[in-house]
Amino acid sequence: MTPESVMTLGRQGIEVTILLSAPLLLSALVVGLVVSIFQAATQINEMTLSFIPKMIGIFVALIVAGPWMLTIITNYMQRVFSSIPSMAG
Repeated sequence: MTPESVMTLGRQGIEVTILLSAPLLLSALVVGLVVSIFQAATQINEMTLSFIPKMIGIFVALIVAGPWMLTIITNYMQRVFSSIPSMAG
């Protein structure tokens, strides 16, 4: 295994991780922003108010982006497993 192949494999792993986490993190960001604007407008300062909407937003994002996320991780794992023989020998 050459250092270049290790770096390529690591870079691809990081890219896949970022791609898979982006929809969930963005939905939590948007829901948190909307809840914080609502809290600022109504002057309700309850810290636990944003938990349930964020959880629902992440669940919806997981349902919507789930098939795409599954395709991305499946393709990545197929590439990794198919490259094992060339890495070993």
